[in-house]
Amino acid sequence: MSAVPPHIARWDLDKTYLRTEFDTMKDLIRTAFERADEKRTNPGASTLLREMGAAGVAVHILSGSPEQMRGRLEDKLRLDGITWQSFVLKPNLKNVLRLRFRALRDQLGYKLPALLESCAEAVPEIAAAGVRETLFGDDAEADAFVYCLYGDVVAGRVTAAELARVCSGGRVYEDVAEQIAEYAEAIPKREVLERVLIHLEGQSPPGDFDVYGRRVVPFYNYLQAALVVFEDGRVPAESVLRVAIELVVQHRFDGEGLAKSYAELARRGHLRGVRIAELAAALDTWARPRGVAALPELDAMVAALPEYAKAAAGQYRGGEAPVTPDYGELVLHHNRRRKKRR
Repeated sequence: MSAVPPHIARWDLDKTYLRTEFDTMKDLIRTAFERADEKRTNPGASTLLREMGAAGVAVHILSGSPEQMRGRLEDKLRLDGITWQSFVLKPNLKNVLRLRFRALRDQLGYKLPALLESCAEAVPEIAAAGVRETLFGDDAEADAFVYCLYGDVVAGRVTAAELARVCSGGRVYEDVAEQIAEYAEAIPKREVLERVLIHLEGQSPPGDFDVYGRRVVPFYNYLQAALVVFEDGRVPAESVLRVAIELVVQHRFDGEGLAKSYAELARRGHLRGVRIAELAAALDTWARPRGVAALPELDAMVAALPEYAKAAAGQYRGGEAPVTPDYGELVLHHNRRRKKRR
């Protein structure tokens, strides 16, 4: 019998993990021909993804990058020390040959069936064990919309009629909509989403995501993402410190900036204010004896956290009842931000 992973993480790549530019044709051409060692990650992303894998989280990659880029993307992830269990890329050439030009930019008709298929094909032990998922995306496309829809479909909160309405409003090709409906019907219903983490690459206002409820956490930097998954119990305290070290050494954060990343996320109600003592202990038992880089900045961060944690406990909103948005209405608007930026 195959081992049941304690948790699943699903990661997007472009603008979530990688610092990718798609705004002009020049950007597209440059991205297509970049070598693996030329591709840049968002600060702290590779460290957090490595730490999640090291903690036993099963990593699955689901990216809108074309299938033709698989070799370079896999090489990049290997250079970063990332391991994964599945790696799904968009079949753009197949879509072009079938004259499905809408599919080249569509995320709903690509990511939703891919997510549902992966869930439907999971070994029965995973469903029986109630394995939850943390999904990482960005604000450049429709990741929050698709991820939450996926979670609510699997939980049985979206009816077949509503799902058909969403596919129609999203202009999903008819055969893909039928495939989505088949997966939705076949999947054993359960709560699958633990967290949806959205990298604010486009600097969207965090309030834009309130419609999805508190399970969606928009974040500005990967220390904030690390703090959320640390509080969720998916990585140890050392993982948070490693992400913080990268932000100091490679991206010039100081101790105050690290602590304020915690405070900003807490102010928005996304942190419980727990496990601070574990961070302090890890600083003393892991970081200090090793003489790791950025010790003064880590000291300053950890010293400031107890006060911020008290405020976080009072501001935490994660215990609110789950929200099921009107996906049929939202699908008409979920790409509006991208269209405005063109």
